[in-house]
Amino acid sequence: MKTKILLAGALLVSSYSAQTLADDGKDQYVSDWWHQSVNVVGSYHTRFGPQENNDLYLEYEAFAHKDWFDFYGYVDLPKFFGTGNGNDNGMWDKGVGSPLFMEIEPRFSIDKLTGKDLSFGPFKEWYFANNYIYDMGPNNANRQNTWYMGLGTDVNTYTPLNLSLNIYAKYQWQNYGAANENQWDGYRFKVKYFLPLGEMWGGKVSYIGFTNFDFGSQLADNENYSRTNHSIASSHILALNYAHWHYSLVARYFHNGGQWADGTELNFGNGNFTAKTTGWGYYAVIGYSF
Repeated sequence: MKTKILLAGALLVSSYSAQTLADDGKDQYVSDWWHQSVNVVGSYHTRFGPQENNDLYLEYEAFAHKDWFDFYGYVDLPKFFGTGNGNDNGMWDKGVGSPLFMEIEPRFSIDKLTGKDLSFGPFKEWYFANNYIYDMGPNNANRQNTWYMGLGTDVNTYTPLNLSLNIYAKYQWQNYGAANENQWDGYRFKVKYFLPLGEMWGGKVSYIGFTNFDFGSQLADNENYSRTNHSIASSHILALNYAHWHYSLVARYFHNGGQWADGTELNFGNGNFTAKTTGWGYYAVIGYSF
């Protein structure tokens, strides 16, 4: 996940927040249920690989919640504006760069598809949950193709905080040439949360976030000390949303980002360097919803 962005701005991570954001201008959009935007994203010190990346790129983002279908996803065009650090490759870097990175999270309501109310206690609804990631690199060493699949639920917190939980098993196709390609390898537990904070400057202020706990992989087995069998990425977003324009600041904490062991000495052919995969990365986002 070299250039992967978390969600950006006003198109929030959870589809249960969609109606809240759309109420102020629902007749001004292309669709009343497919919520979408174009964003300009600046990232600093992201740690999806062993080296810190900076980038400025274009993103299409969408989310929806209709009947039995729940969706969040985005498509990034890495280094779209030609700006990034020496570790960053993008769509204009022929031969080494990725022209496209995408992630989608479709969930399908088991309750609605079966016609049965499966809720109990704080668990409101159950889903067949998916998280698919694709990086269109020019060759296997620069390409990722990952499918997480499992069970999801929305949780009633009895507060203004909206919460969803998803647990997945992972099937790994391409993974930048790593040893765990073309096999089942590990699990992901995803927690997503959304809290409205009120109004400011005529817009709606929200705290949004999600945390991915990846575990149970075998990537670090067989004395592969540069990799790990677990990693964490935790995103924290402060968003200011208007009917069309939205702005957000994001802090994201990485622990062994991309399952690279922090502090390991590596050499990819350009001299030795130390992996920096634990620490904070940051994003700033400006977007337009339509």
